[in-house]
Amino acid sequence: MNTSFLQKSYEGNRSASLKKDIIRLLVIGGNYSITDISKEMNTSVPTITKLIVELISESYVLDFGKQGTNGGRRPNVYGLNPDAGYFAGVDISKDFISMGVINFKGEMNEFVGNREFVMENTIESLDSLCSIINSFLNKLSIPRDKILSLGVNLSGRVNSESGYSYSFYFLGEKPLSMLIEERVDCPVYIENDSRAMTYGEFMMGSDSHVKNMIFINASWGLGIGIIMDGRLYYGKSGFSGEYGHFPFFDNEIICRCGKRGCLETGVSGSAIHRMFTERLKEGRVSMLSGKFNNGLEITLEDIMDALQKEDVLAIEIIECVGNEMGKAISGLINLFNPELIVLGGTLAAAKEYIMLPIRSAINKYSLILVSKDTKLKLSRLGEKCGVTGACMLVRSKTLGLL
Repeated sequence: MNTSFLQKSYEGNRSASLKKDIIRLLVIGGNYSITDISKEMNTSVPTITKLIVELISESYVLDFGKQGTNGGRRPNVYGLNPDAGYFAGVDISKDFISMGVINFKGEMNEFVGNREFVMENTIESLDSLCSIINSFLNKLSIPRDKILSLGVNLSGRVNSESGYSYSFYFLGEKPLSMLIEERVDCPVYIENDSRAMTYGEFMMGSDSHVKNMIFINASWGLGIGIIMDGRLYYGKSGFSGEYGHFPFFDNEIICRCGKRGCLETGVSGSAIHRMFTERLKEGRVSMLSGKFNNGLEITLEDIMDALQKEDVLAIEIIECVGNEMGKAISGLINLFNPELIVLGGTLAAAKEYIMLPIRSAINKYSLILVSKDTKLKLSRLGEKCGVTGACMLVRSKTLGLL
């Protein structure tokens, strides 16, 4: 499939630019008639008709035939061709990797979640990662040459424009995107995991009218993604969203970034894990006490499972973390005045155990005039959020829609 008209410079090429705008409209809004496209783009019907015919011949768009209306002649409607191409996504967390594929319309065709994988800053770990990706792609019913590009999410400092990750797999002069591309033989884009999750939730999970939102990725670490005026915000150097490293606590706890008192040291999965094991060492009782006393490792997943079984210690710690998170979110609300804040990541599985103290703290610490129009919701995409975001982002980047 040829995507050149979407990837080239559009200066002086009005036809290519309008095609790109039509694709963007169909990506965001679904199916349209030629008349509706003409109105949305403020372009004449004959011009739109000509471009739609060309897009159909190029396999980007399908004619879905006549659709019913309240009266008058029924118009033909046009939409994206789902089989025009596919986009793969990989989401790497602390101990797991998830992978998926969407079609050209953005529908998830394949998903494999939570495969065990330990990310280490070595060539051997990178080779192992790419071997897992190649195995996944080779088992698809879709031919490899129909996969137009691959998106890979990692935590930490990721510059998606240059292709470098400065937190993981910073292994030499070549950018990480190129290192993966050489091993999987497919165009590759890398992205910060929280930003990718934000884009996935924005495109597929949140209310369609929302133009300003903040996504909170509360997992082992803590990061955010920001949508401003309908666009993903990257910042000057591409490193926006490192909210977990905001100086928040006077606790002298050394964060994994090397600084002390970061928000992440008290509001994150790693903080919950530390606090829970500290309480067990102090003699507090939990349904996990036996496992701990036998010298077995207590994981964050163990704690979250105990929470669902109404373990008192787990509930107590989640409530404490939720209260601090609510204070921190109040600052975001006062600063950005967003329409929507979405909580996702591992800790979102706590649901009302964490949402109730968050809401209580927001009511206490945010400015009422600023926060009254802000909705707070749990992620609708759940465990698929990262993979969905990786796929959606790589589609938009490949087609030049960002």
